[in-house]
Amino acid sequence: MYRPAPPVLVYDEAVPRDSRTTKAGLLRAATDEFAAHGIAGARVDRIAAAAGYNKNLIYVHFGSKEQLFDAVYEAAVADILAAAPFDADDLPGYAGALFDFHFSHPHLMRLARWHSLERPGEVLPLAEQANAEKLRLLSAAQGDGRVDAGLPPQA
Repeated sequence: MYRPAPPVLVYDEAVPRDSRTTKAGLLRAATDEFAAHGIAGARVDRIAAAAGYNKNLIYVHFGSKEQLFDAVYEAAVADILAAAPFDADDLPGYAGALFDFHFSHPHLMRLARWHSLERPGEVLPLAEQANAEKLRLLSAAQGDGRVDAGLPPQA
């Protein structure tokens, strides 16, 4: 009786097969999926297919779809904070950098909207720390007279 030989798996040696590469690929694909569909509408199988990995790797690296969204959203917030560092002495420059970043990365604004719709009132510790630091810097600049004290820093 004829039995076909098992398929030979060929791996491209040029493509690194490490955990960081896999995780980064899954995060990129998940960012697009969550931006387009939100948490509830996103599908793990579409994320895995777009990344070129088995969907079980999502659970290995992130635990659940919700935890994958958390990782995507935290990375997006970190990108925003890095791209537009707060400068109390140049508020127009800060606002401009923030606008430019959001304009060139509209998917991050969609992620933020999905986050606020599907998780109302939830604030990432990273964002909370950044906001507290902005308030501290702005209050200090107002105290030094570098920024008009006419508005409370929270405004």
